[in-house]
Amino acid sequence: MQVLDSRRLTGPNLLLDVPGAILDVEVDPGDAPRAEAAWRDALQDYLAALGWSAAPVACRPYAKGLNLAFAAPPDLLYAATEVNEAAWARVSAEFAGEPPPDRENTLTLLRAAIAEERKPWLLDLAAEAALRHATLLADDRRVSVGLGRGSVAWPIEESARVVPRLAWSVVHDVPTVLVTGTNGKTTTVRLLGAMVEAAGRMAGVTSTDAVTVGGHVVAEGDYSGPNGARTVLRDRRVEIGILEVARGGILRRGLPLPRVTAAIVTNVANDHLGEFGIDDVPGLADTKMVVAKAVGPEGRVVLNADDPLLLERGRRLAAPVTWFTLDAGQRDVTEHLARGGDACLLDGDALVFARGQERREVARLADVPLTFGGAARHNVANALAAIAGAMALGLPPDAVTRALGSFLSDPAHNPGRANIWDVAGATVILDFAHNPHGVGALARMVAAMPAARRAIVIGQAGDRDDASIRELAHSAWTMRPDRIFIKELEEYLRGRERGVVPAILEGEFRALGAAEGVVSRHEGELDAVRAAIDWSRPGDLILLTVHEHRDSVIQLLEGLIAGRETRG
Repeated sequence: MQVLDSRRLTGPNLLLDVPGAILDVEVDPGDAPRAEAAWRDALQDYLAALGWSAAPVACRPYAKGLNLAFAAPPDLLYAATEVNEAAWARVSAEFAGEPPPDRENTLTLLRAAIAEERKPWLLDLAAEAALRHATLLADDRRVSVGLGRGSVAWPIEESARVVPRLAWSVVHDVPTVLVTGTNGKTTTVRLLGAMVEAAGRMAGVTSTDAVTVGGHVVAEGDYSGPNGARTVLRDRRVEIGILEVARGGILRRGLPLPRVTAAIVTNVANDHLGEFGIDDVPGLADTKMVVAKAVGPEGRVVLNADDPLLLERGRRLAAPVTWFTLDAGQRDVTEHLARGGDACLLDGDALVFARGQERREVARLADVPLTFGGAARHNVANALAAIAGAMALGLPPDAVTRALGSFLSDPAHNPGRANIWDVAGATVILDFAHNPHGVGALARMVAAMPAARRAIVIGQAGDRDDASIRELAHSAWTMRPDRIFIKELEEYLRGRERGVVPAILEGEFRALGAAEGVVSRHEGELDAVRAAIDWSRPGDLILLTVHEHRDSVIQLLEGLIAGRETRG
């Protein structure tokens, strides 16, 4: 029995609808029921003594342990983690046959932690903001009320001066959308941001690549967590917030804000399992669906009706759902529309928004470059999801159509996602695909495109289990590659020795039928890319899955086209 992680939950999360504290503990499955009961008893004892006896408590068992959480006042979340740890210390002592920690001494320490952290003014501010339907965002350095153009922010140490003089007349929220899913998140937020800009509004967008406002980069890096959300939502230029929300951020901290206009879940598939107690794809689906907790009766939850796990969970939601599907005859969607609901569907070659029996054609596949004329089925789905989000925001349909027609699959509009080049007559496609679901979608797209020969550059991070690595090879094999260039990912070894992951991939490709000379291994990403380019000739198609050196690979490709780089 050991504590794996103890952390604050600053927003709605997998176990609770409100902030709190969570403990991830490793417990033998046979001991889990007894351990949970002992933790609940110890926790309730401490909570009652501290005056928190009405706090909601939740436990989630998983294969190797328990997630243990309880709700706490938002100004006392650090102290709450100490309360949780103290309760588990009693459980650990009981299971070890040792005397429990001294109760009165523990309570003295906990009361001191609470007194040091307590911020009554923050609770008063939260209550006032709630009365005015404004969102309060607070972290260790800054506090703000309102969102985007309606926000007012200040350093936390200046709160005593600022709060009494706060001009509430200028404070208000702006529409906000959360976007999550295993694949397609970044493309969807970028496309939705382009739709907002086409409507003449200022979009603030967060993603795993950057924070942008009005299409201009504010910060580079992975900003798919609460920090990125706060950066955008405290920018007074922003009229609509479009926030990518990753699995890790939801599990570590919860949602970045308590209510939104819409929430989109693109899909759910095997990726990053084994972290924070999420061991299987249904558990991952539950994690993604946390975004629905922030949607009220006036908002929309946008879900992929072609994903069985999302379909099942969407049927149970109280909030209104807009479905999207590549199958215009999908039974659940047809029934949903018959009841007057909303959906976005692919009908023939038309992207259609439907409400009840009304239909509006938004665009044709031939006019949406992102879809490669329909060959990129995953991007057709992303486009439908973005259309649904745009409709939830009330954007003009003609602006949505214009954005779909002008959003290109290139480094300027969608860097690292199905970017395409012509290098000496060979078609080269670069994408960040890093899991079996994403690689499979690209492989199907590549298989549908004309080519004399096909090749792929592929690798995998070391924190995936062997079965997931083999599944990645199976997904890539569906494109029937003539050449496979396996790369070592030096920056993503994550506990594995060099050569181990490439060996697993090579072994699986050979088991699938790759002939001698089809597979080669390379010391790094750039080495593999150069080898693939050198192998190619006019009429070939090369799929580059790029993870470590995207910008360098893009520079190489553009240099080859411009004559600044040479092959070989």
